[in-house]
Amino acid sequence: MKFKYIYTLLTLIIALYSVPAAAQTKNKAKTKKPAAKAKVVAKKPAPAKAKPKTIQQNIAKSLGTSAAKVTVDTTKKGGDATNGSLSEQIIVTTAYKPVLADAVKIRRNPDLEDKTPFKAPLTYFPIDKRLELNNEIKPLDAMKRPAEKDSALTNNYAKIGFGSLKTTYGEAYFANGRDNALQVGGYLKHFAQNGNLYDQKSAKEQVGVFGKSIGAENSISGRIDYDYRSNYFYGYDQLNPPTVLQVDKQHFSTIGAEAELAKNYKDVENDFTYALKLKGYVFSDAYQAKESNLVLSGFINQTVKQFYAGLSGSLDLSTQKDSLYNYNNSILRLNPYIKFQGDNYKIDAGINVVDEFGFTSKFYIFPAAKLEFQVIPKYVRLFVEAKGDVNKTSLRDFSVVNPFLGQNLNIKNSVDQLDLTAGLKGVIAPGLGFKATIFRNSIKDMPLFVSDFNLATGYNRFKVIYDDGRARVTGFNGELDYKVSDDLDIFGRAEFKDYQMATVAQPWNLPKFTMTAGTNIHISDKVNVSGTLMIRGSALDPRLSTIGTVTAPTSINSFADLSGNVEYKATKQLIVFVHVNNILNSGAQTWLFYPDYGFNIFGGVGYSF
Repeated sequence: MKFKYIYTLLTLIIALYSVPAAAQTKNKAKTKKPAAKAKVVAKKPAPAKAKPKTIQQNIAKSLGTSAAKVTVDTTKKGGDATNGSLSEQIIVTTAYKPVLADAVKIRRNPDLEDKTPFKAPLTYFPIDKRLELNNEIKPLDAMKRPAEKDSALTNNYAKIGFGSLKTTYGEAYFANGRDNALQVGGYLKHFAQNGNLYDQKSAKEQVGVFGKSIGAENSISGRIDYDYRSNYFYGYDQLNPPTVLQVDKQHFSTIGAEAELAKNYKDVENDFTYALKLKGYVFSDAYQAKESNLVLSGFINQTVKQFYAGLSGSLDLSTQKDSLYNYNNSILRLNPYIKFQGDNYKIDAGINVVDEFGFTSKFYIFPAAKLEFQVIPKYVRLFVEAKGDVNKTSLRDFSVVNPFLGQNLNIKNSVDQLDLTAGLKGVIAPGLGFKATIFRNSIKDMPLFVSDFNLATGYNRFKVIYDDGRARVTGFNGELDYKVSDDLDIFGRAEFKDYQMATVAQPWNLPKFTMTAGTNIHISDKVNVSGTLMIRGSALDPRLSTIGTVTAPTSINSFADLSGNVEYKATKQLIVFVHVNNILNSGAQTWLFYPDYGFNIFGGVGYSF
């Protein structure tokens, strides 16, 4: 910057000394008239090319203009005016000395600050890394979610309610709370109703405890529960009431226990897994029927990448006793299998080896194969399955399906000789899932419930018969679940069946069409509404009835049962609920002469703590 100012000062000095020289010119042609006083005339400089003028040029121009204004007569004129020629001689009598007043002030102070930018020396550190020539877009790493604050959980709750038909309802649940290694709890349940018919009463109670311990490698879980159900034999032909009726009380009690040891799941390759379970129960009714059952089951499985190989099995030991028999009915099952699983397929291949022993001895080998293939990626999967098994007759299971059974039921195990299934499942649209299945089952010795009434003596019980031979059941079932949002869920299932019986005339008391549907609606944080609809097709019972001149098996009409539930959350701990059952009050009958409960409503409160 200092050199810049020195250069400017030198330029100014040179301009000041060059002005007198610019004022001098050479003598022109001779003049005719004597010299006279003349004003100093400064010749205009020749026009130059247009260039941007600097400050020094402007100063020199101003000084030259001032010098030209000197009034000393140093001019001699000559020449002939008649011929249009003029001559002028300029004589410089003294050296030009500029004065300070004629100078033009530079209205800017020099900047004496040194602003030379500092440039730091650059250093280079080459990275010892191979350059990857990968033009593909690399996937973004998932961002770690921020830690969520655990919600305040309640370990226990209790509900109590009352309603029409002398309905009483109670439920309680207890647990030790949040613990990653140990879970212990228990529950109590009660529900009872009285219908409009004489001794149309039923009740159900349950109590149980459970626990689970999670270790580093294995988990151990177990439970003990007790179940008690009671009802009366209130059924009769209301068009022809009997003179006497055996309205006796029936009850079913079951005490059961279960323990399981299983290896914890680990997301590792070539993992070896196993599990072992022991469960059993003791069942009895109000008379002399008793049943005890003990089942030991488990599996071992070895995983090698996408390949699975393993063996599952069970030893099912049972004794069934009544006033006329005492049977040992046991089954041994072994199921070796291999599985293949990929992105678009899943294959299960194996066999099911079944050995019956006890009061009967039989041996079977059934297929156990299943294939799933992804037809439309991420949306639709095709599945086919072929399997078979032995269905062990159980007095407890019979009582759950039909609680109006008599004594000394026939015991015979049915056999699913070959069950073939094919269908599609997946997602049609966001939130809309479906499953459609067609099936054809071959069943040997199919059990059927039929009436065994003798209304002359007031006996109104059911018994079990078997279709001796090979029956075929062909049908279709479809499932649909549409979750519009977190606040609305609609679901439904429909099933059609066609029966080709072997020896009996009709599939007694088995409807050919059933449908269930429902919805869950979350109106707000305080109000929840749910509803269910069940439609059951008509069925036939072998009891003969006469309509006009026609005698035929008795028909049980189809019916629809609509129920609803509303729950209001008054506080964080207190809720109020209302249940409405059989809204249509259709007077439906699931079993001949045993109408279901009509319209009823009950409600209550629940408290969590």
